[in-house]
Amino acid sequence: MTGLDTPVLMVIKDSDGQVFGALASEPFKVFKWTGDNMFFIKGDMDSLAFGGGGGEFALWLDGDLYHGRSHSCKTFGNHTLSKKEDFFIQDIEIWAFE
Repeated sequence: MTGLDTPVLMVIKDSDGQVFGALASEPFKVFKWTGDNMFFIKGDMDSLAFGGGGGEFALWLDGDLYHGRSHSCKTFGNHTLSKKEDFFIQDIEIWAFE
């Protein structure tokens, strides 16, 4: 997705059959962290994470898109997205919109 300047929708089905996902309405761009807070989308070759606060992410995926975690977080005030905090990804689809 390098160089892709468009919003991205990601839908995940975990091994328990739960379906959830994330929408990045702004294109992915790389900015260095200012350190002012922890409310952001974080991504590198090892993981991708959405939301933050309280030391947990709303959604965290490993770099192989095989293992994930979900917790409540201050950014979204969400509940855990999967049945269990740690889950395995059964299916994943990612769409980019122009």
